[in-house]
Amino acid sequence: MANINTFKGLRPKKEFVRHVAVLPYDVVSVEEARKAAGNNRLSFFHISRPEIDFPREIDSGDYRVYLHGKEYLEKMIDEGIMAQDDRPYMYLYTQVINGREQTGLIASVSIDDYLNGVIKRHELTREDKENDRAEHIDVVGANTGQVFLFFNDDGSKDHCFQKALQIPPEYDFVSEDDGVRQIIRVIDDDDLMEAFMSAFKREVLYIADGHHRAAAAVRIGMKRRKENPHFTGEEEFNRFMAVIFPHSQLRILSYNRVVEGLNGLSSTAFQERVSDDFHIQKTNKSSPESFHEICMYMDHAWHVLNPRFDPGNDPVNSLDVTLLQDHLLGPVLGILDPRTDKRIEFIGGDNSVACLTAMVDSGRYAAGFSLFPTGIEQLMKVSNAGAIMPPKSTWFVPKLKSGLVMHLI
Repeated sequence: MANINTFKGLRPKKEFVRHVAVLPYDVVSVEEARKAAGNNRLSFFHISRPEIDFPREIDSGDYRVYLHGKEYLEKMIDEGIMAQDDRPYMYLYTQVINGREQTGLIASVSIDDYLNGVIKRHELTREDKENDRAEHIDVVGANTGQVFLFFNDDGSKDHCFQKALQIPPEYDFVSEDDGVRQIIRVIDDDDLMEAFMSAFKREVLYIADGHHRAAAAVRIGMKRRKENPHFTGEEEFNRFMAVIFPHSQLRILSYNRVVEGLNGLSSTAFQERVSDDFHIQKTNKSSPESFHEICMYMDHAWHVLNPRFDPGNDPVNSLDVTLLQDHLLGPVLGILDPRTDKRIEFIGGDNSVACLTAMVDSGRYAAGFSLFPTGIEQLMKVSNAGAIMPPKSTWFVPKLKSGLVMHLI
């Protein structure tokens, strides 16, 4: 069902790769990207977040910003920092963090598979963010970051992955910003690439991360089809770059929440309202130990919340992020749209509980909620049902590096 393909990757030369590779553009702010790039003229942020090279008052959506990203990429090619492979390949991407490995296949995937639901989504996109990345792809002429996909691992592709892992690495380094070991192998065996393509024809693919990158790439592909009415389907704009991991190797962390104020309620009145739907008990633990258990931090103390109601087994309504939203954030705090409400902040990553605690203790935030991580099987159930998860339901680690391989369209 899934059509994956080879492509001529644009890549840094080996001696430059550790200076080029950066975190994805959408997990850092402009200021964080500006600071990370510092005096490093090779940083990929000059391409993926080109606004860092402009005065702060310049709108990041200004056409000149995207044009600068295009020109910066062309300059890095002209200077021999990056070069395009002379023929199409696939690439194997391994990340190692704290002794745990995940290995995915970098390939191009079909925009038609996205449109037809073979590539399954679980998240809505924001128009402004999609517009930004679509303009970036269109002007720069490349997918500069991979879409993070996974498949339901039944072991049938183990042979392909194991064979690819025997290829000597092209890149092998530890990135300084997150301490993750990054390994790229170039798959140049035609039989192996054909075996991968054949194996994935039986699969559906799931988006783990990168919904805006995927939607933007599809939009630009459709735009270019209209501009080229005699397109054959073989043009690179018909595909976008992705990394496809087996689901069994992935790790999801919780995406926790903090809120400003208690919607005019005192701490006592707030807890009384919460107790309508949840049992509340003080606790020494700061992270839940199972699904449908929520830890709440306020007034310098942790509490554990357990639902008084049956969460059921609906793919979306039984998610802990949904239970928190529908039975506490919405009805008690009046946060009806967490996508747009300025009173709520989301915290992901390994240190999210410590950050949550510090943010509440600072006095700016009134309460924080620590959640049990959404399961990968839960994500698949939501996607298979054609449903949408609440915003900020999953945080995948480690994050994929940008600048290792690019797909020119």
